[in-house]
Amino acid sequence: MTRQITAFSNPLIKRIRSLREKRHRREEGMFLAEGLRILTEAREAGRIPRYIFFAADSAGHRLVQDLIHAVESTGGEAIETGRDILHKLSGKDNPQTVIGVYDEFATGLDAIDRNTASIWIVAQSMRDPGNLGTILRTGDAVGAGGLILIDDCVDPFSVEAVRASMGALFTQHIAQARWPEFLGWLRAGPGQLVGMSLDTEHDYQAPRYAAPTFVLVGNEAQGLPDDYAAECDLLVKMPMLGKADSLNAAVATAVMAYEVLNQRRLRG
Repeated sequence: MTRQITAFSNPLIKRIRSLREKRHRREEGMFLAEGLRILTEAREAGRIPRYIFFAADSAGHRLVQDLIHAVESTGGEAIETGRDILHKLSGKDNPQTVIGVYDEFATGLDAIDRNTASIWIVAQSMRDPGNLGTILRTGDAVGAGGLILIDDCVDPFSVEAVRASMGALFTQHIAQARWPEFLGWLRAGPGQLVGMSLDTEHDYQAPRYAAPTFVLVGNEAQGLPDDYAAECDLLVKMPMLGKADSLNAAVATAVMAYEVLNQRRLRG
């Protein structure tokens, strides 16, 4: 049964609003996602929010009704509220008409089956939520299995990262691990680790990549640490013909991921 909340002082509103902070997300085990498109893509991927908040003037939209039905049929709660409260929840001046509250996903390496995809993306010490979201979108576009976050990365469940992923958070597997744990897991099965680095002479289009290919990108400012690069099966770089000495981390990842994809396509 849908209920209405119109008061800022409502305990649930205060609780959900606190999910904009990492500490509270960890305590609650939940995170926020905004927008009809993202919530619909999540539903199509089998992810149903625990709560859905929606503006009264959007209640008649077919997709909103589908979401409300999905939430209520799985034991969740649908809440009609005003745009002022949606603004309070999202922190945006022009909030979306729907906001979902989801349980965080399991992010252990043991949940990853490397054999389900021929491309995986690995990001080390990624700091920018926009880059993380863009990499998730790239992974979705090339049919990657998911994104493995190494060491201290930005929270993939932050409002900014979820927003930047445009729904890809719900279609890509996400794992988090320290470097030794990841390396031990990787070497226990098939997989070629390909690092992107400026300290190599190998052009990124020259090698023939083996499946599954794990594309490794380093920190936006510092790149891969030397000892991490030394563990890669192969280091590659992209030609820089202008004055720029490197590409944005998310852009470089996209270029590399599409090279691996195109090799797979050409092989049929």
